Amino acid sequence: MKNIKNSIGLIIILSIFVGCSDVVEFDPHDEYAVTEVDYLRTESDYQTMAVSCYTPTQWLNGIVVLGDIASDNAVAGGENASDVLTLQNIDDYDYQLLANNSTLEDLWKSAYEGVNRTNYLIDYKDVNLLGETVEFDGKEAMYGEVHFLRAYYYFNLVRMFGDVVLFTDYKLGLNDFGTLQRSPKADVYAQIESDLLNAIAILPSTASQQGRVTIYAAQALLGKVYLYQDKFDLAATMLENVVNGPFSLVSNFDDIFLLEGENGPESVYEVQYSNGSPYYNWGGQTRGQGNYAVQQCGVRGFNGTEDMPYNSGWSTNLPTQDLAAAYEDGDQRKDATVFDVAAYAENNPNLNVTYQVAPFKNTGLYNKKYLPRKGQTSGQPELNYENNHRIIRYADVLLMASEANLRASAVNQAKAQSYLDMVRDRAFGDEDHRITATSQVIWNERRLELGMEGDRFFDLVRTGQAATILGSGYSSATNGLFPIPQREIDISGLSQNEGY
Repeated sequence: MKNIKNSIGLIIILSIFVGCSDVVEFDPHDEYAVTEVDYLRTESDYQTMAVSCYTPTQWLNGIVVLGDIASDNAVAGGENASDVLTLQNIDDYDYQLLANNSTLEDLWKSAYEGVNRTNYLIDYKDVNLLGETVEFDGKEAMYGEVHFLRAYYYFNLVRMFGDVVLFTDYKLGLNDFGTLQRSPKADVYAQIESDLLNAIAILPSTASQQGRVTIYAAQALLGKVYLYQDKFDLAATMLENVVNGPFSLVSNFDDIFLLEGENGPESVYEVQYSNGSPYYNWGGQTRGQGNYAVQQCGVRGFNGTEDMPYNSGWSTNLPTQDLAAAYEDGDQRKDATVFDVAAYAENNPNLNVTYQVAPFKNTGLYNKKYLPRKGQTSGQPELNYENNHRIIRYADVLLMASEANLRASAVNQAKAQSYLDMVRDRAFGDEDHRITATSQVIWNERRLELGMEGDRFFDLVRTGQAATILGSGYSSATNGLFPIPQREIDISGLSQNEGY
């Protein structure tokens, strides 16, 4: 079956939310002009638009980088103090500059582009602009995907920014500037829950194409949404569906993040990337179909013989020594998460390895999970890595279910323990490293299991540990939220988050 990662196209729907999409100039001949009325006339139109609703998920790769750099897991790195300034500002908690941070603004715009696209398709589910009804096999299930995607976009918005603009019944236009205000995050979460419940009711258990969301992806995301709201009873019940689903833990942890490990038995939801249509636009580096975040993780000036499997990169998003030290001896996750380049060079003298020794904020470590590899990019190499981002893995579900069962109104210690045991047994390859499940133990285990996958900062915030663990540089006055982009405030009159 053709993978959806090779089907995602940049279908341009004019959606305006203070620059939600890049400006596209279109000058049709007088005798032919495409309008909304001409679209959604056939099954093919609907299916193509549904695929385009996935596209902005690719543009959100920066949230994975942000989720670790803003935490104790990673530092910004880079070539020098003036390199990747947007990541440096996040790493340094430079609250005076974050409101004008282009990375945060890009994540805001990308998520709202996804909202606009899904709203557009949902608006015309029953009839198109001509009043026609277009029915076809699989239409209901396709709309389950669209509802999941809208929930996914809003989930990323609400956990980053808190109260955000909530709209679901139409696509924003020019007349909407300044008319919408932020909605309480409780209302946003309620909409996310509604969308995911709608999706669960109609999604299949098996994807029609590899990479499309299934009922299990929706159940896992809903369980996570419940967990973020401290709805532990609901989370435990919802996540149990996925725990008992068709998933299993891969015995060799490192294999999960290889190209051949994509969409494997542990995958619940992955953002699909491809390089079949190489991208060259440095003016919109996140807008291609490749995973731009991979280039950021690579070792600067990394070279060797032809047999060396890695490409060089930019030495950003560097794991901390603190993260490396958190792993116990014998935990296979350490070598699969943190890459010690000096040790690699010493242990492989036949590869004649060379690299830039001291990038800015050098830790000596690099993100192994997404380290750039040869043969996984094309065209403009930096913009076209095809590595999928593993958004929800089975191990993540097991740990969420373990936490939910521990914090539910009726504690189920046995389930919590068994799910934790599964994760640790895989990590060490034996049953000798089991430890008693407590909430703190689970939170610590999430750091080890999901290190450099973008969850750490958000986990620290939702569990109330951010101020203690992140130290004096972090301001609890922000409530763990990032600032609303200043451009949105200036043009749309939105209010700013506390602490900025």
